[in-house]
Amino acid sequence: MYINEQDNHLEVYTFVFVLFQKVLEQLCQERHKFGVKSELFDGLKKGTTVVEFSSPNIAKKFHAGHLRSTIIGNFIANLKESLGNNVIRVNYLGDWGMQFGLLGAGFQLFGCQEKLKKNPLQHLFDVYVQVNKEAENNEVIGQAAREFFRRLEQQEHQALLLWKQFREITVEEYQQVYKRLGVHFDIYSGESFHQQQAQEVVQQLQRRGLLKTTEKGTGVVDLSSAGDMSSYSTVLRSDGTSLYITRDLAAAIDRKERYNFDEMIYVTDKSQGIHFQQLFQILLAMGHSWAERCQHVPFGLVQGMKTRLGEVVFLEDVLDEARARMLRNMSQSKTTKEMVYPEDTAEKVGISALIVQDFKGPLGSDYKFDWDRILQAQGDTGVFLQYTHARLCSLIHRYGDGEEGAFDPSLLLDQRSISILQHLLRLRLFGGVCTVLANGMKILGITPVEKM
Repeated sequence: MYINEQDNHLEVYTFVFVLFQKVLEQLCQERHKFGVKSELFDGLKKGTTVVEFSSPNIAKKFHAGHLRSTIIGNFIANLKESLGNNVIRVNYLGDWGMQFGLLGAGFQLFGCQEKLKKNPLQHLFDVYVQVNKEAENNEVIGQAAREFFRRLEQQEHQALLLWKQFREITVEEYQQVYKRLGVHFDIYSGESFHQQQAQEVVQQLQRRGLLKTTEKGTGVVDLSSAGDMSSYSTVLRSDGTSLYITRDLAAAIDRKERYNFDEMIYVTDKSQGIHFQQLFQILLAMGHSWAERCQHVPFGLVQGMKTRLGEVVFLEDVLDEARARMLRNMSQSKTTKEMVYPEDTAEKVGISALIVQDFKGPLGSDYKFDWDRILQAQGDTGVFLQYTHARLCSLIHRYGDGEEGAFDPSLLLDQRSISILQHLLRLRLFGGVCTVLANGMKILGITPVEKM
């Protein structure tokens, strides 16, 4: 290796024998960790990382934005974990706020316990849509919603019982969907966990002289550099109830005290950029220097995600559609192998197609959802990744991966042995490529299939 002074660039030379020897030695030593374990990572700073992602709103539809947050957040968590970090995966549910006042009031008017048990998410969603529609032209419903939320904030028993029922059945339903996606969380948290702590945050803001009261009676924090209220964040309603950002402040402070994280990452769509900018500013103003190690990872929106039946309501609709379309494509392909559980394979391949499509473009850009393009068997698609992995598994299963017995790379210099050694080397290469591909897919959140 030397620097070419004429062109001012670095030139690297290597001996083929040395390259073969080093790569093969590493492949033999690391086996299934080959490709993710490297000396290059030894110098990286490791610590505790909190990743907040997915975070759907209870009783609202699990829309495409939550799917993106789930996919991207899971990838970030997997990547951080593969680099040796202690990762804490948090699902911060939207389980508090005025929308629950509306839902509580709506359920008392239009709800049915029998329908709730039979199809919980659908019934809660139907009630929420109906009460929203009624509230547009009926101020009485708006007043009932505010009253129900006030009862929640004051820990009124009957209101809390209904809220807990909504939350528990919704989380159970979501966990089934996450299981299909191959995603897990260490903690299911939510705004409700921090509604009392939010009042403590308000008191801290007041003690520090950061809280100001407007003419309307709302509590705000001045974020302007000149102190002229040209930029501010509202943290308290005029009736004294907390807001989303107030509970987010309490949640961030609680996580630092509880986990002593080195960094915290929030994964949401780009529309929440200002919210997180204000969140970090307020934390710093409160004296929490660790807020500098918090970051927001924004992403663009998915447009046109529909099933054959129309608009997508729940994430489960998307997964069912991906499985059905993939199963149909597999049944029409001449190369499809016989499988014991074809639906299981179709689901894994369909989900991998959704994941790869999500990562293909710039993270912050919106993209138009197209089923035909996503499920293509060729090109940079999840389907082709799975096919490549399955093909390699088939070759290894049939011929082995060249791992049995000792292998001496120096024999590659012997012309009499070179032909068979090249075949053995190719088999070992297949094994190495299969391992690297599988490990990379797992970091992306894809479950590799061995037959398709």
